[in-house]
Amino acid sequence: MVIIQSTGLAILLCVITMLCWGSWANTQKLASREWKFQLFYWDYSIGVLLLSLIFAFTLGSMGTAGRSFLADLGQAEGASIILPILGGVVFNLSNILLVAAIDIAGMAVAFPIGVGIALVEGVILTYILKPAGNPYLLFLGVGFVVLAIIVDAIAYKRIGSGEKVPTKGIVISIAAGVLMGSFFYLVAAGMSQNPDPAVLDAGKVGNYSAVFLAMVGLFLSSFLWNTIVMKKPFTGDPVPMSDYFKGDLKLHSIGILGGIIWCIGFSLNLIAAGKAGYAISYGLGQGATLIGAIWGVFIWKEFKGAKPGTNSLLALMFVLYLVGLGTIIVASN
Repeated sequence: MVIIQSTGLAILLCVITMLCWGSWANTQKLASREWKFQLFYWDYSIGVLLLSLIFAFTLGSMGTAGRSFLADLGQAEGASIILPILGGVVFNLSNILLVAAIDIAGMAVAFPIGVGIALVEGVILTYILKPAGNPYLLFLGVGFVVLAIIVDAIAYKRIGSGEKVPTKGIVISIAAGVLMGSFFYLVAAGMSQNPDPAVLDAGKVGNYSAVFLAMVGLFLSSFLWNTIVMKKPFTGDPVPMSDYFKGDLKLHSIGILGGIIWCIGFSLNLIAAGKAGYAISYGLGQGATLIGAIWGVFIWKEFKGAKPGTNSLLALMFVLYLVGLGTIIVASN
């Protein structure tokens, strides 16, 4: 299996994670012009599983360090298999809830609450699991990122209608954040905790096996979670499964691409975690909100026509993000 022994390279992979996690939703935005998110999500689920298999039988099976993918799965004990799968199931539910919250309460409420809770909870849990880096700088960096998310929320409100936010949207946002903050910990808990990423603990799984198992959990749980939100959506009418088969090759390809992009980020994040530490890799990865904001501001023109002064808030948001991410990077040294 291919492993990372350089802290600098590990940080670079975390930055790529941030780019992937902040960009995959563009595919959903493209697809939503023609069909519902629930239909897009089936292809997204296929994409994440497909990419996990590609990485497992390439990077996860190359070289002499560690264990090859199939050998790693073959020696894994019960909890090390169950925990990553459960992590995928939990992430899947949180992801669907977050999208529902955005639909009900808007980006300005759902993203700061959901991602903010997930960021803080995820960093705390993963640091407890495997402490790495300077904790003071790490949590200071997380604090700057949380402030950036809050400023982002204020900026988004300046393009809203000023209507009262439904309580349902806030509750769903909180639930999404709590679940999302725990998924990475569940996946990591089933992995080898040896300080040397080239030496894997017996009975525990390595990075590539953990990604695959988590994506199996995501894919299989879609038949539960996505089916429920198709039949009982939080808003709008039920979505019949027959509509999925009416999509053309372009629509299906967009969804699969979205899953591949997200899973590339997840895979690289776990690969980097062996050297950088789970808390640092997860914290940097959640800087994806910055990338999402960049797409929204410069490509989708979401702030066009916003109230005067919004550009200053956006500039402050970007500065806080950069300071926060820079502090997290310094914490890894």
